[in-house]
Amino acid sequence: MQIIQKYFPDLTEKQITQFTAIDVLYKEWNTKINVISRKDIENLYLHHVLHSLGIAKLLRFKTGTTIMDIGTGGGFPGIPLAILFPETEFLMIDSIGKKIKVAQAIAESIGLVNVRFRHCRGEEEKGKFDFVVSRAVMPLTDLAKIVRKNISEKQINALPNGLICLKGGELQHEVLPFKNKAMVVDLKSYFKEEYFITKKIVYVPL
Repeated sequence: MQIIQKYFPDLTEKQITQFTAIDVLYKEWNTKINVISRKDIENLYLHHVLHSLGIAKLLRFKTGTTIMDIGTGGGFPGIPLAILFPETEFLMIDSIGKKIKVAQAIAESIGLVNVRFRHCRGEEEKGKFDFVVSRAVMPLTDLAKIVRKNISEKQINALPNGLICLKGGELQHEVLPFKNKAMVVDLKSYFKEEYFITKKIVYVPL
C-alpha cells in the first residue's frame, strides 16, 4: 500500500481505506476464482493496482466523465481508477462471468458506488462513454474497431475522447495503423520500479 501513497500522496482517508482493503479481498477471492496468477498475487499493488493507476498520470478525469473498462477481468484497471476518481462513472465488462463476479463482489465490499458491471463481449455493449480503458492483450486495431461505436461525441476532458490502453513491450507495429494519432507514453517516466521499464500507456483519440 505504501507504494500507492508514494505516487499518490493526496489520497483521502476513504481512498486509503479502500485501497488497503482490496489486498485481503483479492487474496481471498483468488483462492476460489483465479483472476490473478497465483505467483503474482503477492505483487498486487505493484503489478496491478499501481499499473492501473498509470492511466491517471496521463489524464486526470474530470467530474462527470464516463469510462468503460473492456476486458476488466478481476477489475483492472477499473477498480483502482474508480477508487481514485469517485466522481467518474465506470462500466466494467468482461466475457467471463466468474471474473465479473469477483470484481463486483470486491467493489461492493469496499463501498464503491461509481461502478457498474456487465457480463458481455465488447461488441454487445452499445452505451456511449468518454473513454474506453483496457489492460487486456487484444491488438490495438481490433480493440479500436470494437469500441469506436462506444465513444461519446461530447468532450469534457483535457484530451479528446478515445481509447486508453495499458500495454507492454514493442508497440511500433501496433500503433502504425493509427499514423500520428496514437500517443505512446512510457510508464517508467512516472514510476521508477523495474517492473515499469517496458510498460506503456497507449492513447488513441477516436
